[in-house]
Amino acid sequence: MTEPCNIAAALPRLAAERPRQAAIRCPGRRAPGGGLARYDVVLDYRSLDARSDAIAAGLAAYGIGRGTRTVVMVRPSPEFFLLMFALFKAGAVPVLVDPGIDRRALKQCLDEARAEAFIGIPLAHVARRLLGWARSATRLVTVGRRLGWGGTTLSTVERAGAGTGPQLATTAPDEVAAILFTSGSTGVPKGVVYRHRHFLAQIEMMRRAFGIEPGGVDLPTFPPFALFDPALGLTSVIPDMDPTRPAQADPRRLHDAVWRFGATQLFGSPALMRVLADHGRPLPTLRRVTSAGAPVPPEVVERIVALLPEDAQFWTPYGATECLPVAVIEGRELQATRAATEAGAGTCVGRPVAPNQVRIIAIDDGAIADWSGVRELAPGEVGEITVAGPTATDSYFNREAATAAAKIRERLGDGEERVVHRMGDVGYFDPEGRLWFCGRKTQRVETADGPLHTEQVEPVFNVHPQVRRTALVGVGAAGTQRPVLCVELAAGAPAGEFARIEAELRELGARHPHTARIERFLRHPGFPVDIRHNAKIGREKLAQWAAARIAGGKP
Repeated sequence: MTEPCNIAAALPRLAAERPRQAAIRCPGRRAPGGGLARYDVVLDYRSLDARSDAIAAGLAAYGIGRGTRTVVMVRPSPEFFLLMFALFKAGAVPVLVDPGIDRRALKQCLDEARAEAFIGIPLAHVARRLLGWARSATRLVTVGRRLGWGGTTLSTVERAGAGTGPQLATTAPDEVAAILFTSGSTGVPKGVVYRHRHFLAQIEMMRRAFGIEPGGVDLPTFPPFALFDPALGLTSVIPDMDPTRPAQADPRRLHDAVWRFGATQLFGSPALMRVLADHGRPLPTLRRVTSAGAPVPPEVVERIVALLPEDAQFWTPYGATECLPVAVIEGRELQATRAATEAGAGTCVGRPVAPNQVRIIAIDDGAIADWSGVRELAPGEVGEITVAGPTATDSYFNREAATAAAKIRERLGDGEERVVHRMGDVGYFDPEGRLWFCGRKTQRVETADGPLHTEQVEPVFNVHPQVRRTALVGVGAAGTQRPVLCVELAAGAPAGEFARIEAELRELGARHPHTARIERFLRHPGFPVDIRHNAKIGREKLAQWAAARIAGGKP
């Protein structure tokens, strides 16, 4: 019998095949100073399946059922995963928003979602009442102790649904499965509409791309990715860290989880990779490490690969909330492209993941309704990156203008139609069929001599030993912008010697025609970065800062 098109459909099968295998492990909280864990919480596949059945039944009885848009504001915990799989089983539509984004943006996201239910920890409910979050939600569930805001509790919901038996809505492939809001690090946060077929396609593409087999142990430091683990037959170890601040993660606690549970794979942002690289302790049990969200600096790739066993793989998939994975490259191949990156070629993100069709089109800042009017570019030409494939989402919730700007309708030869997603990035294909990322389309600098792209400029200067990172921004009107390089010095670099450092940076830039065009170099005390990955630079804010500095005549 064919399983329903639902990410939770794998749970009953896995519960029967491997009932005692741990599906979720949550290491207990450490004592101050990094002491040993007090206790661990473990959910095996049989418990995850049975308890999520009970919660799904209890939610449905409470009025949270098929199609109910439900905000979930619960910290990474067994309750988070029980809830998410229960909502999928019930056919409800979880709404996930990054809790660390700006308060006004968070309220806007929740208002746009038009949620009918709100499930959260007590602190989330307090914020909901005080800040007016999700006022449309009438069904309230508290994970923990409920105070004076009404509704019910998760424990009550689970007790009400106990003993009702298997729960699994026969959801259709095109039925809405979830609304996942982007972090807003490269624009206004938008609710990406995920259909059930998108989740299943992601699981299958990741299984094939990375050679994932059931039985492994994963340490996913970005909670939404942990939802894929049970569907892949993995044990998911939830790390003892704040997932919204990976740059501040304690590497000792990560290593403790890797060693105690024998983790075979790990997922983390580039900021977390840097934490592990700086710590410098080998990771002998890992066989697969994956990092996504932003380009991983070449020196971080080199150091992480050196900490892994020789037969381990370090993958850096390219994609976005709207479409993932798009392309992948293994760390050793990425290392081989380092010299080209540091010479201004951009960052190689590898080859497209089958069956994706990735094409480069002429840059256009407007909406494109139909593919018939698109001009595709030849290998070597920099343009917009587009992708069509089974994980390419087709709309943003309640955002028609944003949908029109990011999606192109393409008619196929058999009379069918598909959606092509515009990644919002620029890049090109090399003669070997590898995709190179050159930066965000909106962050290109349009000078009188042509465009400059961030990922083709910044790596040239980032090789300087006293520079932590740089950011290319433009000052002035598009078409006549002045290129400015903002510079964040490495820890311990003497700020008083910036004049010397600037002269050396100019010397580096003079070696390549495009970087020789940089007119101004400005030292910045610390770049603004995104919430989710702590790696994407807020170049829009830096551009405003640079314009103000130049207008004020400051060096």
